[in-house]
Amino acid sequence: MNALKLNSLAWNYVKALPCLCLLFGTVPVPAPAFAEGSRVVATGGGTTIEGSAGGGIVPWAVINGYGSSDEWSATAMATGVYVDDFTLKVIGASLSFDNRFELSVARQTFDLDTMGGELGQDIFGVKYKLAGELLYTAMPQITLGAQYKRVDDFALPQAVGARDDWGVDVYIAASKVFFDAVAGRNLLLNGTVRATKANQTGLLGFGTQASNDYQFVLEASAAVLLTDNVALGIEYRQKPNELAFAREDDWQDVFLAWFINKHLSVVTAYANLGSIAGFADQQGWYVSVEGTL
Repeated sequence: MNALKLNSLAWNYVKALPCLCLLFGTVPVPAPAFAEGSRVVATGGGTTIEGSAGGGIVPWAVINGYGSSDEWSATAMATGVYVDDFTLKVIGASLSFDNRFELSVARQTFDLDTMGGELGQDIFGVKYKLAGELLYTAMPQITLGAQYKRVDDFALPQAVGARDDWGVDVYIAASKVFFDAVAGRNLLLNGTVRATKANQTGLLGFGTQASNDYQFVLEASAAVLLTDNVALGIEYRQKPNELAFAREDDWQDVFLAWFINKHLSVVTAYANLGSIAGFADQQGWYVSVEGTL
């Protein structure tokens, strides 16, 4: 899929989000007016592969975009992850209000390059800021989030032992920027606790025939702001290891994020995803482009 097509599809998600919000009764009826937000550049983070604001693989406590009090913000993103035997392509969009509430949607396509075929998943997310501020309070910013996930075709996940074709992840995240913390540069730290039944983030279904219990996993990120708009960081994400047919390893990456301005950012990373569906040592590159209103 070429970049122009990805951007077009992502923009369609943005245009659809206000309608979805009204359908579920979660925002006021008047149509949002978008303007360049009041928050500091880079404080919205990037967009994860699951559509919520954060790093590449870990949701942070930040709310997407740059909208502050009584301001709206919208984002659209296109992401590719290219490891040895698989390719993950993601398009998505999100809508936020008041630097407190975020709705997101993402479409994942997972190409089985070596085996042949593909898997697909849709993810709908919601996030709400509970307390604190990223920059201006001693308390970290703390958010509660949920992600509803559903796979397209359950045949392969069911064949390898998955119980369901849908599931809900629930997580709580805490993020804080520490000023002048590393050689005079600002440091962002994030910790996330997730309750999940997802196998390989849901692409291989949810739960197993032997167990349908939630697993609690830890996720973490750290980033140094080399300049006001360039960040170098690392991420780590624990994964459940429930399917008997193949080991599921934790994920990690090293990323470089360039927040060109409040409307455009680019994130690149080198990712180590371990064993996926019996294919060991899956390493490769991640690239994501995000546009913000």
